[in-house]
Amino acid sequence: MACLPTEAAASSSSSSLPRSSTDQNHYTYEVFLSFRGEDTHFNFTDHLHSLLCERGIETFIDDELRRGEDISQELLKAIEESRVSIIVFSQNYASSRWCLDELVKILECRKSKGQEVRAVFYKVDPSDVRHQRGAFGKAFATLDQCKYKDKMGKWKAALKEAADLSGWPLKDGEYVSNPN
Repeated sequence: MACLPTEAAASSSSSSLPRSSTDQNHYTYEVFLSFRGEDTHFNFTDHLHSLLCERGIETFIDDELRRGEDISQELLKAIEESRVSIIVFSQNYASSRWCLDELVKILECRKSKGQEVRAVFYKVDPSDVRHQRGAFGKAFATLDQCKYKDKMGKWKAALKEAADLSGWPLKDGEYVSNPN
């Protein structure tokens, strides 16, 4: 049995985050969740989001966007206004240019703002994310190499950097939420 959601929430709780008077006014969200909706939205990510909210942790999830707004700008703004980003890597994460652009922005905020980043490897191996292999690599290969050729190198570097972060692997057969 994996205790991932509890561990992830505990390590992302506001008590473990550095605070200063300027930080408290600067961040809109404690946590930004980056995930591929078709893979994890109605299972793992939904459970994680619920757990964070139950603990009083202000969490951004993309279904909170108001209709009619420029989604990409709103997502980028939410990333910038978050203290911590949790990236849920799943089999099809790399097939989404939106996810990959979020990842690049998250890592930029990590460097420029000191944003904390946590990685969850949901039914994917971190080395497959790092090297774009296996099913994860196949999903990445579905992107139009010609259309996004100017971004491919940046996306690959971001995947490698994020996969090198300490994270939580969650494999098939492990609990997605606390069974109690």
